[in-house]
Amino acid sequence: MKRILTIILLATAAQTALAQEEPFRKRTYIKVNPTTIINELDLYLEQDLSETLSLELGVSGIYTDYPDYVFFKRINIGKENPGISTEQFVEGRGVGFRAGLKWYLVRRNTAIRMAGTYFEPVLLYKKVFYPNEKVTLNSATYENSADKNVYGLQLLLGRQMHRGKFILDPYLGVGVRGKVYTATTHRIEGGAVVPQADEARKYLPSLHLGIKVGLAL
Repeated sequence: MKRILTIILLATAAQTALAQEEPFRKRTYIKVNPTTIINELDLYLEQDLSETLSLELGVSGIYTDYPDYVFFKRINIGKENPGISTEQFVEGRGVGFRAGLKWYLVRRNTAIRMAGTYFEPVLLYKKVFYPNEKVTLNSATYENSADKNVYGLQLLLGRQMHRGKFILDPYLGVGVRGKVYTATTHRIEGGAVVPQADEARKYLPSLHLGIKVGLAL
């Protein structure tokens, strides 16, 4: 009799636990990254795909490229930048796009399912436009122009947490990044002013540490 009663109690507890489990439904999350505010504004949109996978898309508005100038001056690997001045770096403007697939390794069983430890590979692309810079040569005015393309792969490990609808998403990781600088400058050769097109390529490892904050919609 005691054995039967024990079985009944265990079955009832299991049914109660299942009944209390929140049903899965796909949700959308919007986030920003305050750790990159020094040179750009990053906005992210994360969409649930399943109980363990989500797609994260991001767009960036770049309003200065000065941090890249500082990094370049401190750690110069490869060919010199092709005639891009400090002022052009400071006034650089651009846009960026990224796409990542989050795989939640340890997931919390809550109404907001995308909470817990995750692994995320990310592809990114950025385009920076440097303002034209006027130079005077042989009593005539010319304009030097430049831009930069950035391609990157990141492998991130993070832990997304929530309190109500408020989201905290700290992460760290490693990656590799390629930068392609192109520029057209003017110089005097043999008494004549000639334009010269230059290109510099840099491929560097990268470290990533930051936090995203946002809301579940």
